[in-house]
Amino acid sequence: MNAYQELEKLNERASALGNAMGILGWDEATTMREGSAAGRAQMMGHLSVLAHEFATDPRRGDLIEEAEGMNELGDWERANVREMKHHYLHATAVPADLIEKMVHARSDAGMTWRSARGANDFAALAPKLEKLFDLTREYAAAKASALGKQPYDALLDTYDPGRTTQQVDAIFGDLEEFLPPLIDEVIAHQAAGPEIIEPTGPFPAENQKALGEAIMKLIGFPFERGFLDVSHHPFSGGADRDVRITTRYEENDFTASLMAVVHETGHALYQDGLPLKWRQQPVGDHRGMTLHESQSLLLEMQAARTDEFIRHISPLVKETLKGEGPAWNADNLIRLYRRVKRGLIRVYADEVTYPLHVILRYRLEKAILNKDIPVKDLPGEWNKMMVNLVGIEPPDDKDGVMQDVHWPEGIFGYFPTYSLGAVTAAQLFKAATDKDPSVVPSLGEGNFKPLFAWLDENVRGRACLLTPDELIEQATGKPLGTDDFKAHLKRRYLGT
Repeated sequence: MNAYQELEKLNERASALGNAMGILGWDEATTMREGSAAGRAQMMGHLSVLAHEFATDPRRGDLIEEAEGMNELGDWERANVREMKHHYLHATAVPADLIEKMVHARSDAGMTWRSARGANDFAALAPKLEKLFDLTREYAAAKASALGKQPYDALLDTYDPGRTTQQVDAIFGDLEEFLPPLIDEVIAHQAAGPEIIEPTGPFPAENQKALGEAIMKLIGFPFERGFLDVSHHPFSGGADRDVRITTRYEENDFTASLMAVVHETGHALYQDGLPLKWRQQPVGDHRGMTLHESQSLLLEMQAARTDEFIRHISPLVKETLKGEGPAWNADNLIRLYRRVKRGLIRVYADEVTYPLHVILRYRLEKAILNKDIPVKDLPGEWNKMMVNLVGIEPPDDKDGVMQDVHWPEGIFGYFPTYSLGAVTAAQLFKAATDKDPSVVPSLGEGNFKPLFAWLDENVRGRACLLTPDELIEQATGKPLGTDDFKAHLKRRYLGT
């Protein structure tokens, strides 16, 4: 067995451990009771240390170095070695005891967040965040030192390999200049058009779940190896060939849950559509979170909000939710799903205002990492930025600084990928529709096959063969930029 073959065997074992931890993590976020949190944290802590020891075994580093010099490897094998090295460098940068401390701190803060958010009690969460943020700074510093990067860039590289704050700042600066006047123009444009008729609830959760599952089936979700569940925050998870998504339900607003279902279905189908041959190898994994978010937003924002698709599903929506009257007509549902307004909640934001929510979080977490903002001042700083960027002030912390689970879970460097993903989604969708003009008309028949065929060839089927920027440029013919996203917004919301 040569060095490369030995590495493949090691990766198969690491994949099995990762899958097991993924299922345990799923249970923790969905059905686990609060009284089980301490025991589960201890279990996950031990498993995380075991995974870290496995990933940082010096023998692995020697094998990677040996495999890099093997001339007989093909393109996929060479890319696999590159990804192995990337993972190895990240893993060896952080000591095992810090990994274990972070697992416990994340569990503690995450469980506290569940109750504190509902009670609008930031004071209860603050000391947990303080401890977790200190560990996150230590974690970022360790990675930065090993990788030769700035601390925030090291965290970005964890979720989006090769991404830098310089790139993010350029794209976000462009959006921050473009979006505020566009939002004003779109709101005025919509106010001058037909009034939106609000569908009246309540909409029982069981009806909303039935609708969500029907739309998932229409899109092509593999129910034979996956399902829809409920959690405090919508997400996608599971393991290889075991795809699971969650949503949350509000009795008076079915639109939020339904689009969360479509969003998470996009994540699940991307993960499930990666090449089976390479599934247990780093090269067969997803290509970073900007690409992952692009696949969810390509479904949720680009495809599922087209006139064609909404017209197709409007009878199903009306029937499943037992709607009556003109509020359930396709034209009104289109206006409902495309309504632009300044709102408090990121996950419910429309695609025009959404990037500003992300820019706020990006700025704040950089400030947190640099210790520019004390934890106790986070609610006030959040509220000020919401007014400056989005134009609305949160009335409480529940719908302000505590609305997302990311910081209580110690996740820093992830937020930028949401809007980078939206920009990427627009660029990919345009490339797909330019290549195959049947993509959008097919959505009007509930047929995603033309779109998915293009994605299989240009995104899913390539997994980690290319770097994120290489994949985007090869798929679309140009580097990642904001032009297609801005043109999409003006065309859809202003007709220009």
